[in-house]
Formats: sequence, structure tokens, C-alpha cells
Amino acid sequence: EVQLVESGGGLVQPGGSLRLSCAASGFTFNSYALNWVRQAPGKGLEWVSLINFNGDITSYADSVKGRFTVSRDNAKNMLYLQMNSLKPEDTAVYYCARGGRPWLMRGQGTQVTVSS
Repeated sequence: EVQLVESGGGLVQPGGSLRLSCAASGFTFNSYALNWVRQAPGKGLEWVSLINFNGDITSYADSVKGRFTVSRDNAKNMLYLQMNSLKPEDTAVYYCARGGRPWLMRGQGTQVTVSS
């Protein structure tokens, strides 16, 4: 059974940083590209970032480019999202997801709230 478990969310002030983690199990982790997606209150899922199977190719939404960094540790079956210079509009539930739209294979999410 595929399991994706996110952690690391919380309340942070504008300009602050958070590091999200995603623990994966139930599949051959180093064979799959992975995504971070988010859902703001009252909105649909929004793609944030992609990392390929071995981590040497990454891609970001324009809204987070230059502020967020995705990485993975295939030895530990872990996916990460380092988020810097956070803005109130980054407030959302963040999910790690395997596969493309509509990202049905995702975890339970972790809440990130950016507010002063």
C-alpha cells in the first residue's frame, strides 16, 4: 500500500522559513518523480514543485520559484520542501503526491499558515 506522510507545517511570520518532509513507503521510492502540491482555503489543488526520480531535475511554479527548494533522500525514502521568504499567500495545506493531475495519490497534508 502506498503511503505518503507529510510533516513540518506550522504557523510562521511573513518572511520566515519552514521545511516540510514527506515519508514514503509501499513503493519503489527511487523509481518515481514526486510533486508537492497545495490547497489554499476555498481553492483547488495547485502544483508547487516536481523532482525527478534521482533528484537531478526540479521544477517550480512561478509563484514559488527562487523561494522554495525541493529535494529528496532516496536512501531514506524522504521528500523535502524548504520554504523561505514565506508570504501570506503561501498559506495552504501542503501535500506530497505521486503521479500527475489530479494528484489522487497524496498524503493527508500538513498545514502551513503564514501570518503576523
